[in-house]
Amino acid sequence: MPTAVAVTSPELVLPSPDRHTPPAAILQSAEPGERGGSLDRTLAEIHTLVEQHGHVLVVHPAAAPPALVHRLHAARAALETDRLALVGVDLPPLGTALLALQLRQLSICDFSPGVLASAARLLAHYLHAGAVLGSVARLDQVPVGLKAHAKSWLPGSQFAVLARPEPQLVRLSGDQDPGLKAPGFPTRLVVAEGGLPAERVTGALARAWHVREVTPTKLPAASADWWGTSKLTEFAAAIPDISVLYQLVSSVRREECHWCGLELIGDRCAFCAAPLPPPGERGRRALPATRPAPGRLRGREPAPALARTASAAAGRALPAARDPRLAPALDTGAAPPGAPQTPAGPTGGPATGVHALRPAQREAPADWGPHRPYEDPHQPPPPPRSRNPRP
Repeated sequence: MPTAVAVTSPELVLPSPDRHTPPAAILQSAEPGERGGSLDRTLAEIHTLVEQHGHVLVVHPAAAPPALVHRLHAARAALETDRLALVGVDLPPLGTALLALQLRQLSICDFSPGVLASAARLLAHYLHAGAVLGSVARLDQVPVGLKAHAKSWLPGSQFAVLARPEPQLVRLSGDQDPGLKAPGFPTRLVVAEGGLPAERVTGALARAWHVREVTPTKLPAASADWWGTSKLTEFAAAIPDISVLYQLVSSVRREECHWCGLELIGDRCAFCAAPLPPPGERGRRALPATRPAPGRLRGREPAPALARTASAAAGRALPAARDPRLAPALDTGAAPPGAPQTPAGPTGGPATGVHALRPAQREAPADWGPHRPYEDPHQPPPPPRSRNPRP
């Protein structure tokens, strides 16, 4: 069963380009209105997806309402699972939908869930998202100069804006090429027409960018708020070939997360959000004994793949602590000859935490005599004995 890719709105679902691409899971509880806003429904939906697919990637816009993001994090914490990745995407709405489609295409490949979730940041760098706007007076996602802001109040003014990967703003005049920086690779262009006609994007821009295919779609409702105007035509261009996407992701070096044990690419795990350790400390893992096994749900055993990962991690030596006082407690290897013995814990094994900081009991030296009896401080001391015996 491939890793499930879920979205927070049906407007973030683009049609599958082939019959092999799995559909996206839509979180109904994340929609605004009477049907949404319930933590119980979010818990039930995510729990069902995790039970069916093993791992779930929830793709949501970075500009989503804070209540929605908090509810997703609360659901992840309540389920006590590391098999849910919350992927926040800092792209326009149409670009977010196109990125979710690429993740759906790669989910049927042999990538592990950690690599697939980490690939979202990599694929976002190769995605070009922009729009043709009738006004930039309320645009705050791209830097707008004072001259362009003043000209946006003129009747009939139009601007071509590129938000990702590099911000660019050009004032349009006539039917010539907008002059936006083109991708250096073949792309598929997805166009969503709003209050402005899409001929400028499907004509001059598509010819200048050497687009292979133009796909029209419906404009997401969140596009007007993101771009600051309802008179727009949004577009997004990305790599269309799944074989090229596979080579792009597989060419990146993979690392193992030192916290949850999943594979990742980049500098941060998308499932547990743990950063990649420095190069000198990679290859070490230190999982606390009180932490549940990776991928464990409440009342459910971990998946076989994660169980093997946890068992392999159990046989590894824990790294030495930075605090020298805690070094004997965290070092599971044999103590060198002549070293003091590690104090025993309450269960009989090596002491950890507070027990490791307690001083170990020392044996009395051989020259110590018997313990003196208890002396009352209010009683006078006994008379001293004479060393010379009586005749």
